[in-house]
Amino acid sequence: MRHLVLALLFVLSVPRLLLAQQTQEQLASYHFSRGEYAEAVELYEALYSRSGNKFYYQMLTRSYVELGEYRKAESLISGRIKKYPRDLTLHVDMSELHNRKGDRKKARRACDEALELIGVDSRQTADLVMAYEAAGLLDYAVRAYLRLRDNTHNRYLFVTELAALYGRQGDYASMMREYFDLLDHSPQSIESIQISLQRMLREGDEPRVAEALRSTLVERVQTQPDNVQNIDMMIWFSLQQKDFAFALAQAKALDRRFGGRHGESVWRVAQVARANEAYDVARDGYAYLVNKGSQHPYYMESRVGELQLQFQQLVLDHQADGAALKTLQERYESALAELGSTLSTVPLLRDYATLLAYHRHDLQAASDVLYDILEMDKLPPRVRDEVKLELGDLMLVAGEVWDASLLYMQVEKSNKEDLLGSVAKFRNAKLSYYNHDFEWAKSQLDVLRSSTSKLVANDAMELSLLISDNMEQDSTFDMLDIFADADLLLYRNQLDAAWLRFDEISRRSLSHPLLDDVLMRKAQICIKQGRYADADTLLGQLYAFYPDGMLADDALFLRAGICEQHLQQDERARSFYELLLTDYPASIYTEQARKRYNEIKNR
Repeated sequence: MRHLVLALLFVLSVPRLLLAQQTQEQLASYHFSRGEYAEAVELYEALYSRSGNKFYYQMLTRSYVELGEYRKAESLISGRIKKYPRDLTLHVDMSELHNRKGDRKKARRACDEALELIGVDSRQTADLVMAYEAAGLLDYAVRAYLRLRDNTHNRYLFVTELAALYGRQGDYASMMREYFDLLDHSPQSIESIQISLQRMLREGDEPRVAEALRSTLVERVQTQPDNVQNIDMMIWFSLQQKDFAFALAQAKALDRRFGGRHGESVWRVAQVARANEAYDVARDGYAYLVNKGSQHPYYMESRVGELQLQFQQLVLDHQADGAALKTLQERYESALAELGSTLSTVPLLRDYATLLAYHRHDLQAASDVLYDILEMDKLPPRVRDEVKLELGDLMLVAGEVWDASLLYMQVEKSNKEDLLGSVAKFRNAKLSYYNHDFEWAKSQLDVLRSSTSKLVANDAMELSLLISDNMEQDSTFDMLDIFADADLLLYRNQLDAAWLRFDEISRRSLSHPLLDDVLMRKAQICIKQGRYADADTLLGQLYAFYPDGMLADDALFLRAGICEQHLQQDERARSFYELLLTDYPASIYTEQARKRYNEIKNR
């Protein structure tokens, strides 16, 4: 019975003991944070003597050091080393203490002792490395990993960690050696290595990292000509450096030499080149694969890629005349006759419908193509909804407003929590705007201004402000009616008719708040017609007359793009990007402008 009572009293006392210890710890921390180290020492000594907790040991050591009581600190560390001989981090504590005392020789000896005690325990070594790194002793951290490798006879322990350490030291040659030795040993690690190197290229000393990687690749490819992974890495690196022609040459060489799956490398390079507007390289890559014949695994993808490339150049880049568009239509029809209407050719069919609707002005044929896609079995739901949006756009162009709105609502309903739903809602609101139902359109646009998509939110805000500004200024909505009609003509790609309607606003008023929007729309028409110098002039007027307006940053960004991509005026482009960055730091174009500015500057 007596033992039971004592046990019960002990159990009841435990919470009090824990509470007292917690209170004591908080008080010790309070004194330490205020620089009252003598008071902190008194409390931490009591806490450490009771529990031997490593945190208390660390705080007590720091308190001794701050008070200059180095002998006590050394005695404390030595005692803990004897008690916990496997905790090699304690030797780093001793090294830091000697450094604090100014005894560099003893500090080095303490670090060396830890290295000599490394065995085959990976966890123990990892802890020691962390202690070395925290003390800024990167060279010792490297030596710790290398000693563990020697002891375990395992060359591939902690490869990524050691490579990162070499990178922090600026020893990029050794960093590359680690990665490529691992690649030789484990080819399946290529993707993780590429991710690590991409991070280093982005965050480190990019020119030195790139040069070290280039040198390593050249050496490895020369000394190991049959190592496919090295050639894959050469292709990947060339793409990172935007040297698309060299990447394609390497991909072709890889395919010719090894065949098999390596046609994928050629196709991948062509895709990346097309996305980066390196059209000649992309065309060369697609043609190479198409010429291998219809039985090649990438024949269909390359035929699709060829046509998408032509579509991108002629249609999206506004470089097409009637004859070129007719030829492109014939190529689409020939390809579709050969490849058929299947899930694999859906991207081709969608571009073909766009070509028919907006550039060959055959709305019926375009809608037939989109309806055929919607009738396909196993069509992915997202693709189905994207095609419905495109069909809704065609209905709007054809004047079938109700049918267009119904399709938009279907897509919105099935994608309530998705970007596609926000896009559908925006298009429905814009439809109401085209239909002169301005109040309803504005109410929907105001909801979209909080969209998670920055682009949708920005577009919704711009259209909402355009409506509200002009509803207030013009109670009859006459000018806004004309502007909405002109916008619809522009949307339908009836560029000359749209220009005349926008011009009507300029003629009827010299001070209407829509005039900055009129300048922007006219500039957009010029861009679509390939009249880049005229677009540059209009955008210059917009910025000069309305530097504080909603469209000022849009005008600068568009103007910079025109100068860079079409007028070959890089310095003017750079000045516009710089102006956007300095005067409009909150613009949605800031990130793109900074990237373009740096690329032009480094050419």
